[in-house]
Amino acid sequence: MDGFDWNQTLREQLEWHWNNHLRARLNGLTDDEYFWEPAPDTWSVRPRGTSTAPMQAGSGDHTIDFAYPEPVPAPITTIAWRLGHVIVGVLAVRNFAHFGAPEASYEKWNYAATADDALAQLDEQIGVWLAGVRNLEQDGLREPCGPAEPYPDAPMATLVLHIHRELIHHLSEVSLLRDLHLRKATR
Repeated sequence: MDGFDWNQTLREQLEWHWNNHLRARLNGLTDDEYFWEPAPDTWSVRPRGTSTAPMQAGSGDHTIDFAYPEPVPAPITTIAWRLGHVIVGVLAVRNFAHFGAPEASYEKWNYAATADDALAQLDEQIGVWLAGVRNLEQDGLREPCGPAEPYPDAPMATLVLHIHRELIHHLSEVSLLRDLHLRKATR
């Protein structure tokens, strides 16, 4: 399709969901919701030294729970955990690897201690991601992802689609957890 702007189309995939569904569902997120544990042995973001998970990561006052290999079945996770995963593992690590953002990893991240701080981190990382994708233009989408990704020969367009699916998927889970939290008091 001559003249078709694939870059704009890929960005609009996320931007439309973000602007029309996902971000609005995060407005008003409270710390109680952010840390709510819907089941026993839930993984979360916790004050350093308080986790009972097999492993913890983070450079600040809070760490994120995890295990490697991941248990089967995997533990249920809090909104704090899901946002931490999206902010760091989905976005910040890729923003560093592909778009010149500061170095990021689960181990080096300063996890948010409040819902407001987490949403600020999320807004920042999505902004960096979308600007980076925009700057790829058409030709950059055809370039290989490179060694930072599990499939280094795949084109950047494949990575963009994957990241957008991850964001839509995990942020929809956050929305469901908010719905469950709201209704837990009425049971």
